[in-house]
Amino acid sequence: MIPLQAVSAPRLYRIIAGQIAGRIRAGEFAAGERLPSERDLAEHLQVSRASVREALIALELEGYVEVRVGTGVFVMPAQTGERPSPKLVQPSTDMGGDIGPFDLLETRLLLEPESAALAAQVALPAQIAAIEAAHRAMNTVEEPGRHDRAFHLAIATSCGNAALASAIAHLWSLSQGSAVYSRMEAHFVTQHIWEQARLEHEQILDAIADRDAGRARHAMHDHLVGILARLRADFGRTSL
Repeated sequence: MIPLQAVSAPRLYRIIAGQIAGRIRAGEFAAGERLPSERDLAEHLQVSRASVREALIALELEGYVEVRVGTGVFVMPAQTGERPSPKLVQPSTDMGGDIGPFDLLETRLLLEPESAALAAQVALPAQIAAIEAAHRAMNTVEEPGRHDRAFHLAIATSCGNAALASAIAHLWSLSQGSAVYSRMEAHFVTQHIWEQARLEHEQILDAIADRDAGRARHAMHDHLVGILARLRADFGRTSL
């Protein structure tokens, strides 16, 4: 029998990043030059702006570009000689490490509102207390991200459906293992954004504590839609 190796289809953002990197290596975009806007790149490549956003972050991680939020994306000079072919954020060993941030968030949007609604119906008092503790901790420490994760996973644990809770926990693990996701958060998640998130968490917590499944579902949905919108904020002031 002929030994065969599994073939992994590259994610769309990695293909886009490879095309842009190739043009940078070919000198079509000079060092210090600002790249076209996300809108222009998306229209030219016939892809979504979310995929372009992920590709630009991947290129920044590889040292091809510098993202200056509020100004744009600029080509970095090659460090030594000719640029190597890009690794473009290699997937981790869990076979999902190169999933784009927006795919992960959109999947959370499918699952977590229902998890919150179920938690409002079946969570035990001790489980609601754990959700509240994670929420309160975001106000008292310098690492709100750790308690943000604890808040969402406490809700998932409280939903009474082990398969749903496991799926949500896995999505969070993939997000934490994604260099692109982490870099995007570093650019766009400011202290002001964390304050917004805490207010949104308060609404989710209140709905669960009130045993209002419909309100819990909508509050979680609005929170995740808000996260997506904030991470889609434009790099440059002139990009729409």
